[in-house]
Amino acid sequence: MSQNIAILLLSCPDQRGLVSRISHFIFERNGNILDLSEHADPTEKVFSIRVAWDMESFTLGQKELKEAFTPLANEFKASWSITFLDKKPRYAIFVSKYEHCLLELLWRHSLNEYNIEIPLIISNHLDCEPLAKQHGIPFHHFPITKETKEKQEEREIALLKEQNIDTVVLARYMQILSSRFVSAFPNQIINIHHSFLPAFAGGNPYKQAYERGVKIIGATSHYVTDVLDDGPIIEQDIIRISHRDSLADLIRKGRDLERIVLARAVALHAEYRILAYGNKTIIFE
Repeated sequence: MSQNIAILLLSCPDQRGLVSRISHFIFERNGNILDLSEHADPTEKVFSIRVAWDMESFTLGQKELKEAFTPLANEFKASWSITFLDKKPRYAIFVSKYEHCLLELLWRHSLNEYNIEIPLIISNHLDCEPLAKQHGIPFHHFPITKETKEKQEEREIALLKEQNIDTVVLARYMQILSSRFVSAFPNQIINIHHSFLPAFAGGNPYKQAYERGVKIIGATSHYVTDVLDDGPIIEQDIIRISHRDSLADLIRKGRDLERIVLARAVALHAEYRILAYGNKTIIFE
């Protein structure tokens, strides 16, 4: 498929004629709409839309398009962005010791499932360095202690800015990011963790869940905010547990969920199918 495609993500107060006027804007300039999904929230009176269209015969260039659309967006009082698929966004993956999520992302990337570049992997441990080398991706080691955390984060942010990183993926990165780090990448940091285990906070949640005989476990991927594990949710999934499952089974099933849920979240983000507002997301599947 041609990558000469524009994608509009927009949210605004709900009002009549929004789909018609946005579609007409594209039609007037000889654009061919490839995909359109919209949603109106009847409670909050918020309208959201994702439109993708072919730019092959479009009468405006990329810069001109954004300038031309601005008056209409201002009239709608909209929050919006237009992205062009001819340029691959750059993703950095953060990982600690567990490699299952990193493996899943690198495998899918090698199959060209994601229209992204992965120019670097960052870790506070050395365990995943061989995996990074196997895939030809530069590996950067930033060991972190309580005393060095602030300085190391400064170095990490500087490296990400130097490499023009658009999105950070925490593939089981076992460090809490500071407010400064999070504010540098608003709604651009994707995390994964276990879920459906609210009674089992802290270390070794699967052991706690096993001892309580849970019947269901899950995984949640979300955007990172200043409040720990409280950002807008992107993707979730669950799996049943029975009395026949051992602790090792719970860990294995949980690991499988984590890698697939994170992979789905990265795909949705890379295809610009997520519109975040407040602490919610609209997912245009």
